[in-house]
Amino acid sequence: MTDLEKLREKFSEWVNEVLQPTIKKAPEAKPRFLSEEGLEIKGLYTPLDTEGAGWDYLSKLGFPGAYPFTRGVYPTMYRGRAWTIRQYAGFGSAEDTNSRYKYLLSIGQTGLSMAFDLPTQLGLDPDDKLAWYEVGKVGVSMPSVNEMDLVFQDIPMDKISTSMTINATAIEILSMYVAVAESRGISRSLLRGTVQNDILKEYIARNNYIYPPRPSMRYATDLIIYAAKNIPKWNSISISGYHFEEAGATPAMEIAFTLADAIEYVNWVLERGMNVDEFAGQLSFFFAARTNLFEQIAKFRAARRMWAKIMRDRFNAKDPRSMMLRFHTQTAGVLLTAQQPLVNLIRTTLQALAAVLGGTQSLHVNSYDEALSLPTEESVKLSVRVQQVLLYESGVIDTVDPLGGSYYIEWLTDQIEERAWKIIDEIDRLGGMIKAIELGYPQREIARAAYEWQLRVERGEVPIIGVNTLVEEETPNIKILKVDPKVRERVILRLEQLRKERDSMKVRDTLNELRKAAEREDVNIFPYIYEAVKHKATLGEISKTLREVWGEWRAPEVY
Repeated sequence: MTDLEKLREKFSEWVNEVLQPTIKKAPEAKPRFLSEEGLEIKGLYTPLDTEGAGWDYLSKLGFPGAYPFTRGVYPTMYRGRAWTIRQYAGFGSAEDTNSRYKYLLSIGQTGLSMAFDLPTQLGLDPDDKLAWYEVGKVGVSMPSVNEMDLVFQDIPMDKISTSMTINATAIEILSMYVAVAESRGISRSLLRGTVQNDILKEYIARNNYIYPPRPSMRYATDLIIYAAKNIPKWNSISISGYHFEEAGATPAMEIAFTLADAIEYVNWVLERGMNVDEFAGQLSFFFAARTNLFEQIAKFRAARRMWAKIMRDRFNAKDPRSMMLRFHTQTAGVLLTAQQPLVNLIRTTLQALAAVLGGTQSLHVNSYDEALSLPTEESVKLSVRVQQVLLYESGVIDTVDPLGGSYYIEWLTDQIEERAWKIIDEIDRLGGMIKAIELGYPQREIARAAYEWQLRVERGEVPIIGVNTLVEEETPNIKILKVDPKVRERVILRLEQLRKERDSMKVRDTLNELRKAAEREDVNIFPYIYEAVKHKATLGEISKTLREVWGEWRAPEVY
């Protein structure tokens, strides 16, 4: 009998003779402890719940910075470099957002993350009648390159990393950023950051799309290819699971649908003739962190391991960077409560801890007041401080992957990975992610999971303080941020001035060239949008041009 077999036998004896009789007698053992994934959690985990301590187990666990990257994408992780403290921010006009960015940098934020209002996300100028009531409300209004210039006034674009949460108009926004940098003498080769550019998740969970899926995929692919060749330090896409989680997805669904989206993007770029190692290193990911600490840590570990396997085995990637799942994390907005809002500080701290222990590369911590309004300076400062306490005081950065090898963590990681593979296999069977979206598969699965979760909340099986347990009648007395209604007038006035001062003939010509490029599938439209942006064409004018060629998408009924 080998040493491993002896160890397993000894544990089996202990479980049968000591643990099981105790469990049978314990009254608290009667309820089923279920994870958010629906996994039944046992009272104790031992090597019997993992693959043991043999070579297969160790190779699956691996080492940090080495395939399959279960324990992290870099050998030293936070001992070598801390995660980027990146608070999602932006509201009102360019001046408002510039002021907030300077404040965040002054209190220790290390990267910027841009929020855009709904008109900007949907390709509408602020003076469009459909945009009227939403200008500057949930993000900054960005109709032209002049507004981008104002947002980054006195901010060193060559020294700061900027993330942009924008999808259907991602090329326009990134073009504005590049144009502003180059107008200041900063080469695009120095620019660091990320543009979300993930249109597939919009069709599944978020619904801020403009064009039908296939021209939208061409648009996203054009950006990935252009960035790989011309903006080498820029992450050309942030493939997002966060929005699936917010819509109701389980942890396995969140990573499965995200990785299936990623497979679709990679396939599209490969079909355009690029080698996988030419662009895969610029792909990044975006996940949510919920309050169920250990399950979230396991989710991140499973996602890393799965992506490494997908890139190596499915796409034959050779460069280790192509196999690294680098990701940004945001704490779960859907779990913030308007009731007892200060309790949200505790929730987001646990969620941030899950992200850090899970190996995130950058992190946004939601502010305690975001169930009520946009965050105030006071609340966003506390969110930055949450990250700084974890970084400087908690000890979580002292060793790489401190929970690696935990029987419970490794069991959870295996379980979530197994469930996620089954979902990806089903998407493959349906013909890929676009076909699955057209059939409504991910939409239905997320809706079903959301419904089941809500039932558990209403039955009290999932306790939420202030909502279904420890309820208080008091109305919270906290400061609320309100966007100045004069923002719209200010932005529209500047837009009118821009239209008067620009070379209208040049704008018309660049838009005509863009229209011709959009009609040809073998042409990358990024340079044409960039030229239009540089000559002061507005976001709405560019989007209107593409709408005329590609049309608009109306989602089919899938439920």
